[in-house]
Amino acid sequence: MAAADEQQQAHRPGVYKQKNKLHKHGKHRTKGEIGRENKGRVAVMTLSKKQRRELRKQDRRHKANQLRRNKKESVLTEKRKLGSRDGPPHLVAVISVHAGVNAGAVTKILKEGLDDIVYQDQGVSGAVDSFGLVLPRFKQRFTFYRPDMADLHSVLDVAKIADSLVFVLDSNEGWDSYGEYCLSCLFAQGFPSHALVFQGIADLAVKKRTESRKALSRLVESRFPEARLFPVDTEQDATMLLRHLSAQKQRRLAFRSRRSHLLAQKATYIPNTSQKGTGGLATGLGTLCVSGYIRGCPLKVNRLVHITGHGDFQLSQIDAPTDPLPITTVASRLARPGRDVEMMDGTDGDKNGDSGVRVLMKADPETRESLQAEAEVDPMDGEQTWPSEAELQEAEEARKSRKVVKVPKGTSDYQATWINYDAEEDVDDDDDVDSCDDDVDEMMEEEMDDNESQDAGSECASGDDGEEEEEEISSVGRTGSNQKYDEGLDETEEGEGLRRYREARANEMFPDEVDTPLDVSAKTRFQKYRGLKSFRSSPWDPLENLPPNYSRIYQFQNFERMRRRMLAEATSDEEGAMAGWYVTLHIVDVPPTVMESFQAGKPLVLVSLLPHEQKMSVMHMLVRQHPSNTEPIKSKEELVFQCGFRRFRASAIFSQHTSGDKHKMERFLLPDAPTVMSVYAPITFPTAGVLVFKQRDNGMEDLVATGSLLSCDPRRVMLKRIVLSGHPFKINRRSAVVRYMFFNRDDIMWFKPVEVRTKWGRRGHIKEPLGTHGHMKCVFDNQLRSQDTVLMNLYKRVFPRWIYDPYVPAPLPWVKRDEPEDQNTLQTE
Repeated sequence: MAAADEQQQAHRPGVYKQKNKLHKHGKHRTKGEIGRENKGRVAVMTLSKKQRRELRKQDRRHKANQLRRNKKESVLTEKRKLGSRDGPPHLVAVISVHAGVNAGAVTKILKEGLDDIVYQDQGVSGAVDSFGLVLPRFKQRFTFYRPDMADLHSVLDVAKIADSLVFVLDSNEGWDSYGEYCLSCLFAQGFPSHALVFQGIADLAVKKRTESRKALSRLVESRFPEARLFPVDTEQDATMLLRHLSAQKQRRLAFRSRRSHLLAQKATYIPNTSQKGTGGLATGLGTLCVSGYIRGCPLKVNRLVHITGHGDFQLSQIDAPTDPLPITTVASRLARPGRDVEMMDGTDGDKNGDSGVRVLMKADPETRESLQAEAEVDPMDGEQTWPSEAELQEAEEARKSRKVVKVPKGTSDYQATWINYDAEEDVDDDDDVDSCDDDVDEMMEEEMDDNESQDAGSECASGDDGEEEEEEISSVGRTGSNQKYDEGLDETEEGEGLRRYREARANEMFPDEVDTPLDVSAKTRFQKYRGLKSFRSSPWDPLENLPPNYSRIYQFQNFERMRRRMLAEATSDEEGAMAGWYVTLHIVDVPPTVMESFQAGKPLVLVSLLPHEQKMSVMHMLVRQHPSNTEPIKSKEELVFQCGFRRFRASAIFSQHTSGDKHKMERFLLPDAPTVMSVYAPITFPTAGVLVFKQRDNGMEDLVATGSLLSCDPRRVMLKRIVLSGHPFKINRRSAVVRYMFFNRDDIMWFKPVEVRTKWGRRGHIKEPLGTHGHMKCVFDNQLRSQDTVLMNLYKRVFPRWIYDPYVPAPLPWVKRDEPEDQNTLQTE
């Protein structure tokens, strides 16, 4: 009965009940059914697409076609403007890369061999060879400029602003060693469009002309693959060359396309006079009036201009003289300057007193950029706190409890306070800490290398007297070519090169290893160094212990964002004197040396600076050692830099190019890896090519490294590493007794928290000192080998030296080091 009364419970499936898939009948809901089911509700993805204004596939395709078409039209418009009536003349630099060729003969054919030249002028006044051409057949105008090949700075300056380069080759050898050197510099700086020409093929037999051209093509294909060679012997050859120059594709150089630049064709200098009473006194400066065609971007009168090799200056006004190289007729040419002024500001302009010269714009003293390059340093702008009453009372008690020391008669209380210390306190005094220079370890390394060289010399001198006499006799008897070879050698330079080679070799075999001094305690000698648990992840405050020079420089909160903003404004700016106008710039407070350089035949290159580009900061350049350089380049050595349009002398420190927040300093320029050079220099917004030269003792400059501008970042942490080494004296499995790393007990206790490692990969720490002579017990993570070496890494932050000099003298004509006999020949030519 009880079982009947109980109600039967229904089965309820659990969460693990099998659920079969529905049958795929092939029917799908229509968009109408989905809309009726949603009842007006819209998916989140649809809303976000509308907010992001995402286009459909067809619209995206149309937009990409429009952008492509606009880009193509802008490139074609820029190409058509070059050399036309609306643009500047096509600037062509003629460069000879072989001492046996005559570039003047090529320019003579271009200037005198054509019959349909409508107009020609003198080109750039004061230049070695410069002239302008107007060719109505091509509707083009050209300006040819041939720089002095003996002056490398002139060649590089002209190549920075030239639209095309014409290289004059030798028909048999192509180029010589100096031509190879110039090509290396030009390729590293940034190469515009070019053409290769040669002469002398017309003198050969008809059957040998093709063979001669093929042989020359094989010679030049290492530098110019698939290059076309142009013979320039007749008028027809000159016409073919001009047609190629006007129609070839123009290479765009980023460092000049976003800045307005100008090659001076005429210049006048007006000295300044200070008005005092009735007479004027000369101030040593003056106003330089430079005339030329604007290239690149529009030129603003309130911006600063940089004259390559001379510095930064301000503009006072811009005039519009008559174009000396017009394509239009005489009537339209006279009417054009006024029309240009009316198009710009809608006024007739003010006449400058000369016929045909109008004032386009004048600088506003309130909005004109300042020449201030360094920040104002306030010596009182530091952390200053007045001592509290408790601190004053503590100091008074310390003074009373100090030991009384006998002082000389007549010594005041103030003088006695300075000598009232014992020897142990003198070691830890702050003055001694500050007196330790950052380069003491480098000086000790140099002394160690000198001692090694002296020891080697003493070993060589310990031979038999008979051998010395035989050596003297053999040296006296040398004649002929050996004596001529020795006459070209400089013993001082050879000794310096030997010392550098030994330093680089020692750094390669034992990187960053330093010997602990015996006469100075290690904690005093290396007091500015610290240990790091991990070079990658351990923190290092970038604002800690900054040098006084950091108060003189500028820093951006976000340099990359500022760079994008400045370059975008420069590209889209349409105010000022437009590109293609022939203008006269009035540059104020210019020294007379600029005019003297122009009168001597050197090119005068002007570039308009972007905002903030005159201010000093810490610039970083990513470079690689040039293959032609074989000498070691040491860090903090004075070098000559060419960064964009700037040329200056500075002292750089080298560091590794890594992605971390700390970068290890390199003592020498790495031959097989990219290296970052850091210098104090004016701000320059990338991209820009970098050339690094090293000046010889005789005045020549050797190209040692090439690269590009990396960034402007004073907060970049560069750490110098030193390695202290010790020898395992006794080994007991994982523990060992190490000696020769330190030489007293206090140094071991001071560096006890720093981790130690070995060359074979073992890691450990100092457990305790043993005795008083520098022995210590270390524990490692594994068994130690007897031939292993115990190492300790210490680091300190380093900064560049403030040795910025914008005035670099012109170098002597370059000669290859293994060609001493050709030096006099090249200089006389």
